[in-house]
Amino acid sequence: MQLNDRALLVQLSISQWTARKYDKKITNDLATLHHTSSDVGRYNKSLLPMNDYLDRVHKKTGHVRTKFYENTLCWGLEGTQMLPSANYLSFMTEFRREKSEWQSLVRDFLDNYDALKLDAQRFLKGLYNESDYPSQEQIRDKFSIDMAVFPVPSNDFRVSIASDELSAIQQDVERRVQEAAQNAMKDVWNRLYDRVVHIADKLADPKAIFRDSLVDNAKEICALLPRLNFSDNPDLEAMRQQVEASLIKHPDALRNDPDLRRDTAVEAKRIADAMRGFMGV
Repeated sequence: MQLNDRALLVQLSISQWTARKYDKKITNDLATLHHTSSDVGRYNKSLLPMNDYLDRVHKKTGHVRTKFYENTLCWGLEGTQMLPSANYLSFMTEFRREKSEWQSLVRDFLDNYDALKLDAQRFLKGLYNESDYPSQEQIRDKFSIDMAVFPVPSNDFRVSIASDELSAIQQDVERRVQEAAQNAMKDVWNRLYDRVVHIADKLADPKAIFRDSLVDNAKEICALLPRLNFSDNPDLEAMRQQVEASLIKHPDALRNDPDLRRDTAVEAKRIADAMRGFMGV
């Protein structure tokens, strides 16, 4: 299997203004008041307290990052993830929608920026400092969102260096790509395994309270796995189908039927044990 035929590399970059500022004066004042050193703590001031506009942007950023990591696999370089080609269209379509929503939230914040500064003056009182606040143009430049897409490295190099060095580079690239592919598949197995073990542990205790997300999370990973299984691993697909067929029950049915709950817990443990055999753990 040539990995560069089955996957791409992606980098998500998001920048945003935190609206927080280290206040050296207040830090020193607090240290003096409590007869201690300013190194003990730092006073970080919220420049726009109690506003929903920027909070919505920050929450959306967290959501976008979560979806990014859910839909991609580890690659080994910080900030770079592997995106299986089978998941490219679905993921990028969703990302473009999320990006548009994020940008709309940023525009809402920018449109209300001046009003939020006036609110901050009332909330912060003596802590307010006009120099803490960027201009409209400066604040706009603090927000950006983008997704960069790259091919998976190939060992096909055409450079003018000694043949022995070129061969060493090719072998090293091939080794790194293979290791990344192996780690990515471990990541896929672990995602399913963790959901199954969680179900087994929760349902095994008849007194344990669980949320609908116990089942919903397993359902979501079962729906996503066919697009993440870039190596078309038949064992992984078989396990996914077993999870989907045996463990995806209505949460209320599991809560209200002790026999169903017990049987599902037993089946979840059986599937988890079988998965450990394939995973070598």
